[in-house]
Amino acid sequence: MKKVLVVDDEKLIVKGLKFSLEQDDMEVDTAYDGGEAIEKIKANDYDIVLLDIMIPVYTGIEVCQMVREFSNVPIIMLTAKGEDMDKIMGLEYGADDYITKPFNILEVKARIKAILRRSNRKQAPAKPSNVMEINGMKVELDSRRVFVGGKELNLTAKEFDLLELLMAHPNKVYSRNELLNTIWGDSYPGDARTVDVHVRRLREKIEANPGEPVYIHTKWGVGYFFKG
Repeated sequence: MKKVLVVDDEKLIVKGLKFSLEQDDMEVDTAYDGGEAIEKIKANDYDIVLLDIMIPVYTGIEVCQMVREFSNVPIIMLTAKGEDMDKIMGLEYGADDYITKPFNILEVKARIKAILRRSNRKQAPAKPSNVMEINGMKVELDSRRVFVGGKELNLTAKEFDLLELLMAHPNKVYSRNELLNTIWGDSYPGDARTVDVHVRRLREKIEANPGEPVYIHTKWGVGYFFKG
C-alpha cells in the first residue's frame, strides 16, 4: 500500500483527496499547515506528497525547500490557476510536478501513479547494477544513485530521469519539447520552462561550475545534450 501525505488548509479539498485516494488502496495522511507537514515528512516514510502552495506557517515552496534538505520524496505542488511564477518557483525548489486548481481527481491519480511507477524502480529487488559511467560520473540505474568524483548526489525523481535520458544518448541533442514529452508525458500541461528549470537545477548539483558545464551542454536554439 502506497503512503501519501496531502497538505492543504482547505479541509474540503483534503477530505475529497483523502477519500478518493483511499478508494485506490492508498494510505493517506493529512496536514493543514507547513509546520505540520515538515514534522510528518520527517517522521514518516511517504511515497509521495501533495503540497498546496498557499498554506499557513510555511508556504508550500518553503516546505519543499526544507524537505529537499533531508528527503527525496516525490512532491506534487497544487497551485491556483494562472500562478505561473509559483509553478516555476516550486520546480526550482525541488518539486517533481505541479497540478493547477481546480483539478480533476482522475488527473491527480494519473500524475501520482506516473511518478510512483518511476520511483518504484529504486525499490526493485537487489540485482547487479546497470551502470553508466562517463567522465567521472557514475549512474546506477537500478538503485537510481548518482556519483560524481565518488561523491553521491541528491537528485529528485525528475532530475534523475532527465540525467538518465541524456546520459544514455551522449552527444544527441534533445529539443526542449522532446524532453518535456519524454520525461513528463504528452499530456503534461507545462511548457519548455519546466525543462529549463530542471536542467539549471541539475547542473547546480552535478557541475563543479554550472556556468561552464562539463556534462550537460546547451545547443543554442535547439536544446540540450550530454557530452560524451
